[in-house]
Amino acid sequence: MTLKEILAEAVERLDAARLAYGHGTTNARDEAAWLVLWQLGLPLDSDLDDRAAQPVTPEQRTAVQALIQRRIDSRMPAAYLTHEAWLQGVPFYVDERAIVPRSFIAELIAEGGMDPWLSQDTRQVLDLCTGNGSLAVLAAMAYPDVQVTGADISADALAVARINVEKHGLQDRITLLESDGLSACPGPYDLVLCNPPYVNAQSMSALPAEYRAEPELALAGGVDGMDFVRTLLRDLPSRLSPAGILVLEIGNEREHFEAAFPQLETVWLSTSAGDDQVLLLTSESLSALPSSGTPLP
Repeated sequence: MTLKEILAEAVERLDAARLAYGHGTTNARDEAAWLVLWQLGLPLDSDLDDRAAQPVTPEQRTAVQALIQRRIDSRMPAAYLTHEAWLQGVPFYVDERAIVPRSFIAELIAEGGMDPWLSQDTRQVLDLCTGNGSLAVLAAMAYPDVQVTGADISADALAVARINVEKHGLQDRITLLESDGLSACPGPYDLVLCNPPYVNAQSMSALPAEYRAEPELALAGGVDGMDFVRTLLRDLPSRLSPAGILVLEIGNEREHFEAAFPQLETVWLSTSAGDDQVLLLTSESLSALPSSGTPLP
């Protein structure tokens, strides 16, 4: 059997199983390629046409078939099976303790999409809801002069983030912090990145098994998806430097965001998913919100 044949077999089985995608791939063929290449120990960026005739041993075929069957039976994201996810070409460890990294904020970091709002004085970066730490790592890589704090309410997620910080040798530039929202994050921060739980209740109830395999804490945002965001925007002004900015991902919840915060002057940033997934707020624009009173300690 050849690589081309075993890949075709895997695609057929995944297609027939009617799985859900979205954790690094969007279709059965790409998912099959990921799993087959990983199981065979081949680079994930291999040219499949060039390797099409590469022979696959009976033992390798059995191992690939077992992995494909596990994907079908468990309905778990492929990243949980391989314990590896890639974001902007950078590999990250991941397991069921943290959400599979897929934030569009990663694109903005890599492509400089937020750079016009930063300055040479940007030094302190907060990655709130850091999960497996991928955005914190990417920010530290992209901006060599900054110090990054990765904060999350989940001790389990922070344990995964620690693996990634050490994997990329960034222990001296990234501090990991257990925090319920901003409660343990005094600031001031020049840049806050946040991919929070924002899925509204109706959407949560309709999520396929692959998404339900992820920590609900990292997904569920209440009735309109804005529960965490309301608290964040209430408390953030006291944690931002005068020229500080927030880059916030809200997925498909723009309508709910604008209904909750009609007074905000919001900048919508372009990503591969469109112009309504990630927004930017300046310290000045956040001043339009009612004061939270006494700042959190």
